Amino acid sequence: MRLFVSVDLPSSLAEAVADAQAPFEARAGLRLTDPTQAHCTLTFLGDTDPDRVDEIEAALETAVADAGVDPFDCTVGGLGVFPSMAYISVIWAGVREGAGDAELTALAAAVEDELTAIGFDPADHEFTPHITLARMDAAHDKQRVQRLVDETDPIVGTFQVESLRLTKSTLTDDGPVYETVSEIPL
Repeated sequence: MRLFVSVDLPSSLAEAVADAQAPFEARAGLRLTDPTQAHCTLTFLGDTDPDRVDEIEAALETAVADAGVDPFDCTVGGLGVFPSMAYISVIWAGVREGAGDAELTALAAAVEDELTAIGFDPADHEFTPHITLARMDAAHDKQRVQRLVDETDPIVGTFQVESLRLTKSTLTDDGPVYETVSEIPL
């Protein structure tokens, strides 16, 4: 199973995610994500033996308890890129500072601590709470994309985070299909 841990946006924000993606729609070399599957990945586990799901769920429950985070509001808006404006591979909408970013960061740190304790590799990059809007496969229209990122400041919206999800990702020709394996309440 290809697994990741996430906080999912509610379906009520799918249209706002699509609106944030709209300026990038006709850009060459970009693949937009499915706005109905918008989420903030806390950690990516990759290919995982299904026999480990119970162990992972227990680690996530411990992580939630250790993080000490109660349900909270999270506001998504603004744009950014990974890894840099000079070389764009991902375009994202961020979690606004002071509007859920500290709580998501605390959850991500606790999740990483618990999962590395049971043998998963730690992330090779600093956690940045974000929602992926598009992936850049080719730099045909890079200057226009850079300009849009600099000049656009969409507000996706605010939602309440009440749980984490262990999610299975199945790659298909039409893009990934996500299925919730389990949900861990805060």
